[in-house]
Amino acid sequence: MKGRVVALGALAGREAAALVVDGRLEDLLVDPPEAAGPRPGAILRGRVGRLVKGQGGVFVDLPGGASGFLRQVRGLAPGQPVLVQVSGHAEPGKAVPLATRLLFKGRHAIVTPGAPGLNVARGLRDAGLRARLTALAEAGMAGSEHGLIVRSACEAADDDEIADEIAALRRLAEAVLADETGAPDLLLDAPAPHEAAWRDWAHPAPDLVDEGADAFDLHGVHDAVAALLRPEVALAAGASAVIEPTRALVAVDVNTGPDTSPAAGLKANLALARDLARQLRLRGLGGQVVIDFAPMPKRDRHVLEQALAAAFRRDGGEATMAGWTPLGLYELTRRRDRLPLSRAVAP
Repeated sequence: MKGRVVALGALAGREAAALVVDGRLEDLLVDPPEAAGPRPGAILRGRVGRLVKGQGGVFVDLPGGASGFLRQVRGLAPGQPVLVQVSGHAEPGKAVPLATRLLFKGRHAIVTPGAPGLNVARGLRDAGLRARLTALAEAGMAGSEHGLIVRSACEAADDDEIADEIAALRRLAEAVLADETGAPDLLLDAPAPHEAAWRDWAHPAPDLVDEGADAFDLHGVHDAVAALLRPEVALAAGASAVIEPTRALVAVDVNTGPDTSPAAGLKANLALARDLARQLRLRGLGGQVVIDFAPMPKRDRHVLEQALAAAFRRDGGEATMAGWTPLGLYELTRRRDRLPLSRAVAP
């Protein structure tokens, strides 16, 4: 169907949520298997372990004997308790990535300890609305050293609802920050997919929230997931791409199909560039990405670079465009913020 649909269901027996826009899968959240470790966003009390100065960080002992890695050394000493937030899923055999900048996220606001200031989402441009939300933020955070970000979902919420959530998030942040000492422990778990969908997909408001037993079938989620588990990506006019993760990097190859003209090469390359950020996010892939684009004139490279940069900006993930190699490949890096889909839906 046309419009913005949030479908709530399950994949591989685990809770899952899908965002479908005009019939195309735009986002997918799957509860990871227990062996994958804590969900990104969970807040833990850890204990500083071994310093690794060569890597500019420190290992952190986590609950249950797990190990995390924090890219920070200054101000930390072995044995010291530290509050950390999980910033991504651990790769097999590696430590859980951590951050000391804590975020307490709600549907309408985010409390930011250690980052003072009150900020209203840029997407809310109406001057009257911004003034009203700023007043609510000032009232809710009066006397606090924490910062606050007012989210775009406030556009469709009433003042009492926003004020209540700001107060609740502030109390939660203060309670967690007061619990810094002690053995490693989970202080605040990250939301499961259905709750995360309610929290993060509220703006723009969905046209339909479907929780039916056949919601994933009705909105094509199972078919889309099956396609994402295959390396091939169909592009327009018979062109295609192949996205293959390896131990060292993610390799992407673009093919024009039967038409080998320079114009066909540019058209296929642009189609892949505009969809690559979405493809990587849905597949849960990141790290170093190397793209072998179809042959095209060098004079058109700047058009391709602009399309890539714009797509990754819209996607919102942390990515760096490294540029062209001497062999004509294109390199970029994308932060690993999700579990690979193949692991997330594994039995």
